[in-house]
Amino acid sequence: MLVTALPLLALVGVAVTVTAPAQPAAAAGQSTPAYWLAASDGGIFSFGGAAYYGSTGGMILNKPVVGIAATSDGGGYYEVASDGGVFSYGDAVFYGSTGSIHLNQPVVGMAVVPGGGGYWLVAADGGIFSFGNATFYGSTGSIHLNQPVVGMAATPNGGGYWLVAADGGIFSYGNASFYGSTGSLVLNKPIIGMITGPSGAGYFLVASDGGIFSFGSAPFFGSLGGQALRHPIVGAAATPTGNGYWFTDSVGLVSNFGSADYYGSAPSPLFRPIVGMAEAPGTTGAFIGSTYPSGSYGYDISKYQCNSLPGGDHQIGIVQVDGSSSGNTNPCLGEELAWAGNGLNLYTYLTYATSGTNEPGCNGDVSCNAGYQAGIYAYNDAFNAGAGSPATPWWLDVETADANWSTNLSENAQFVQGALNALHESEGIGDVGIYASPGVWNNIVGDFTPDVPYWMADYLPSPSGPGSCADYSRWASQGAQLPGPPQIVQYNSAQYDEDYAC
Repeated sequence: MLVTALPLLALVGVAVTVTAPAQPAAAAGQSTPAYWLAASDGGIFSFGGAAYYGSTGGMILNKPVVGIAATSDGGGYYEVASDGGVFSYGDAVFYGSTGSIHLNQPVVGMAVVPGGGGYWLVAADGGIFSFGNATFYGSTGSIHLNQPVVGMAATPNGGGYWLVAADGGIFSYGNASFYGSTGSLVLNKPIIGMITGPSGAGYFLVASDGGIFSFGSAPFFGSLGGQALRHPIVGAAATPTGNGYWFTDSVGLVSNFGSADYYGSAPSPLFRPIVGMAEAPGTTGAFIGSTYPSGSYGYDISKYQCNSLPGGDHQIGIVQVDGSSSGNTNPCLGEELAWAGNGLNLYTYLTYATSGTNEPGCNGDVSCNAGYQAGIYAYNDAFNAGAGSPATPWWLDVETADANWSTNLSENAQFVQGALNALHESEGIGDVGIYASPGVWNNIVGDFTPDVPYWMADYLPSPSGPGSCADYSRWASQGAQLPGPPQIVQYNSAQYDEDYAC
């Protein structure tokens, strides 16, 4: 969804994560909330159009990187190592480090002064090192702690900061208010960091099992607590409005909650583990990728599965709304929406038509008009069935069977564009993508390649997930002009259409 950048929530580091500072407002339409991941060798991975400014990935470091922090305007970032060495990129200004100082305990994170001009480093004993215009407000450096400090966060105006320990103990300095802690609780897994709201009136504590503890005004949007994770959570970041957040584990698998959109996860295999995450201004434009973490499996279903829904666990649940443009509503839509659960995506099957009724953005094109009407019709069907949230991703099914496409490929492209316009612009759907086979897409729409997510039908033998994702490159090398790269691939199964998130 197109979002105007507002003050960013502070991301806190825990021997693995660092604080992402406040970000000033940007003009509407100029950026969308995205993210960076940082590895222990300082390698940087950019998602959602976040700019890459450089890294220490090719350098020999004295000590490993333990986190990343964005500059106030999002035009750069810092990496910090466990010896307090600071590496600055983009518009990040270097103000000093502890790289040449003997430390009592290793540095575990940093926070940037909101508005810029300085930063703090925090060590595992809670010792604070201030650089630039960062003011020292106090530390736990001389206090015996029950558990080591794992990160810090600055208040929105830079007049104070919080330190957080592995047991969730909170230490407040300057104008940072204490809203509660988990210091007296027995935790399943240690705290690895904290996220603070744009108002500074609350904070989250994040545990290595993905559990969330919210205090003050911090709203809860969900967690991974109680789920069996293959790798520990090592970092978190929040959207600028405070209406969502991301987690990353040590292999860079990203999970999203609330209004935070999913843009991808780190490639596999990694040379070094992921250690931190920061929110970034992205340039993905109006259309944003799918909401499924990479590696997720599941199904897409339609009216043909009315009496035979897939059983077992699934993260992906893509449900047909209409079986043709402006008609043939799925008679089992309500039942199938319930089956999809939290993994719900929606799709509508497009069949070509024309209309003389002028629609927004179509400039009188009769194909575009009809496509727009098909998009509105499908949305209304979903809304009437209880699935009308703008946060629910949509896919437009473009294939040859019974679709009655025109012999004029540019008019077919206009029809698809009209449906995209309707769902995105009129109904405010942030995630609108294309489902199509790479072998027939150009036969229908010519060289039309909208900048939208791609759900690729690629019937390789099951289970083909990662192989199908890679097969996109083969199609591109053969001259196919496709949306993408693919967010999801559909592959052949004995009973159901199965899907894999790239």
